[in-house]
Amino acid sequence: MEAKPAHAVTLEVNVISGQNICVDRSSMAENVYVVVRAESLNCCTTKMVNEDRGLLAWNEKFLLDIPNHARSVTFEVQCKKYKGVRPIGVARMALSDFLIGDKSNSLQMLSYGVRDWDGRRNGVIHFSVKVKTPQEEDHSSSQTAVSSSGIAENEVMGFQEDQKNSSHVVIGIPVWWS
Repeated sequence: MEAKPAHAVTLEVNVISGQNICVDRSSMAENVYVVVRAESLNCCTTKMVNEDRGLLAWNEKFLLDIPNHARSVTFEVQCKKYKGVRPIGVARMALSDFLIGDKSNSLQMLSYGVRDWDGRRNGVIHFSVKVKTPQEEDHSSSQTAVSSSGIAENEVMGFQEDQKNSSHVVIGIPVWWS
């Protein structure tokens, strides 16, 4: 007898950037990171970045297993301040927004508003989502080549032209938009 998988689907999530996200309504955001989870204790965390002219750029890709019971994916924006972690805001994406219909197999570029814990708007987070099929999961885990710089050669690096000097972000409309 074969065991059932603990997750219904795997998502490839690329946390690209955040815009106009404030820590204390007035100060610049420093040491900001994003925790991505799908109604479980398992999560993925980006590296910490500092604000550059209103933009936070992470550009990190994760494979996120979605449990069978999950109804949404949460993007928690947090910062490490002083000796603790301070929550800044949250963006919650319903799984039904992209898992239903023909759009579920394509890469989707999305922008969601971040809300602070009082429900007030606190910027926007930009990310992409793609449903991984079991064949893609097997292929990507067994065939990832690493270059001499330590970066996976088939890894998507995002949309910035020059990572060191550019603060521009492409904001897209999902392909299925009509």
